[in-house]
Order: sequence, then C-alpha cells, then structure tokens
Amino acid sequence: MPRFRKKLAGAAAVAALCLLGAGTSASAPAAAAASSLQWVALGDSYTAGAIPAAGDTFEYPRDGCQRTTESYPEIIRRDFGSLVHLRNVSCGSATIANVYREEQTPTGYELHIPGLIDQSDPDYPFAPVPPQIDALSPSTDLVSVGVGGNSLGFGELLGKCIELGPTGSVGSSPCKDHFEAGMPARLETVRREYDQMLTAIHAKAPFAKVITVGYPTVIPDDPANCLYSNPLQFSTTRHADLNWLRESALEPLNAIIQQVTAAHGDRYVDIYSSSKGHSVCAPGQEKWTEGILQRLQPPTWALVHPNARGHANAAAQVEDAILGG
Repeated sequence: MPRFRKKLAGAAAVAALCLLGAGTSASAPAAAAASSLQWVALGDSYTAGAIPAAGDTFEYPRDGCQRTTESYPEIIRRDFGSLVHLRNVSCGSATIANVYREEQTPTGYELHIPGLIDQSDPDYPFAPVPPQIDALSPSTDLVSVGVGGNSLGFGELLGKCIELGPTGSVGSSPCKDHFEAGMPARLETVRREYDQMLTAIHAKAPFAKVITVGYPTVIPDDPANCLYSNPLQFSTTRHADLNWLRESALEPLNAIIQQVTAAHGDRYVDIYSSSKGHSVCAPGQEKWTEGILQRLQPPTWALVHPNARGHANAAAQVEDAILGG
C-alpha cells in the first residue's frame, strides 16, 4: 500500500477511535496529530479566498495574503477534522514563481482602481512572505496547488478589456486585438513555469501525493447572458472579448495545467466542468463567482473571484481527489 493510502487509513482509524471515546485519554490527541495527513495548500487567491464573499480573514496578525474562512482548503479542514493537519500558505496575487522560487509582498485589501473603487488597508504595507514551497518537507503527505492565473496575467487582461470596451462597438473585440499576438508566449511561459514548479514540489516533498486544482467557469458559453457596463459582472468588457478570454485564455490555461500535471503523474482536479452554468453572469444563488464588484453600496470589490458557493464546489472536487488515493 502506498505511503499516502497508509497514512489516510491510519488517520481514519484514529478518528474512529476518538469517536468511540479514546479521545478522552491523554494520548489520544497526540496519536491523532501523529496520524493526521500532513497537508500543505499552495496557491493564489482562488485558493486563499481573498474576497468578503468567500468569508472572513482569520489569521492574526495578518500577513496580507487574505485567506478566508470559506475558502476550499478551510472547508476541507473542517470536513476532515482530525484526518488532516493543514498548513495553508496560499496567498492572494501569487504567481507560479511565488509558489516555488520567489518571495511575495502581499497587498491585503489595499486596492485603487480609478473611477471604480478606492480602498485602503490599515495594515498595509505587509512584510514579504517566503516562497510557498518552503512549507514543504519530506514528511508532507499531501500537496494541493491552485495557481497560474496571475502568471498568465488574467487580471491585466481583464482590466484592459474593461478599459478598451467603451472604445469599441457592438460585435467588436478591442481587447483581443490588443493582446492576441502575445497570448501564445504567455501560455508557453505558464507551461514552462508550471513544469518547473511541480518538479520543485516533488523534490521538496518526495513522498507526497500532489493534487493540482484548475480554475472554475467564470465566463458563460454565451456572453449575451452578461450585461454590458454592469460592474457586478464584467463591467464594460465587450461580449466578443469575453468569448476570446474564455476560449484563448482561461480554457487553454486549464488545459496546460491538466497536461503538465499528467506529465508528472499527478492528479488534476477539474473545477471548470462542475461549475458550468454558475459563471459571473448567472442569476442569484446560481452565481458561484462574483464580478468586478460584489455589491454596489457600499462598493465591495470581488475582481472575478469565487464566492462561498464556488469554494464549496471546489472543496467537494478536491475532497474526492484526496479520498481517491
């Protein structure tokens, strides 16, 4: 039986004994801690949570990474209880390089977008945090990692689409015209760095099971369902540019993560398929990802990030991958 399966079985056995009353003995907590699956969660804001719609930040003193209570690692932590011991070092705005080789200076919720939102974080500026891979060791049993969007520059792409939208007309795609020629190079950079990251993760945690987590559906198959100039959705991004972002940026990004993961013999978690129909432009409770803003009054930023419902779906998919051995 592989080490991962033995450790998971051992943790389950300890949890069962505690439920039967062994938890009342002095040795039970120590036994549970020793048998718990040692899990490290790496990633960007889609892992950390980052936005108010994904819960409250919970770490004090704050480091500016904006990990929230309803993010999928924290949901799984609660669901699995003593089966896992989680070290969550995910961080908003992290790139692939921040995961495996470069320190990061977090921004907290300091955010200034001219004409849209001006929000200051009283704890800003924050001290740099080390590369997330520093949390790994040979005793790590499980690594989950969700990253890549910032290395692709999705926030930059979307910001420019919003800026250029008013310069176009119905049916035009000014953002595609601006970025299309450089997109293959961006995607190739993601592929190269993702491969280097997984190589580094396996070197640092040689006995760990590694799970990679893709990105959810944020743009619907039919962007006509999105309202132009609605900041609760994609603001002034043109419908044709939403199609381009989905087909030429987000879907290829997920494909690269899946392909590189398979090349390393690791497990890819597909969040995209299960979140179809729950994009930024879905109605009411069907929306699993917020738009540029979560609400208008008071203006509350979301910058196209999953809410608690989106993280609950991600948690279910990642739990299946963990239990799948």
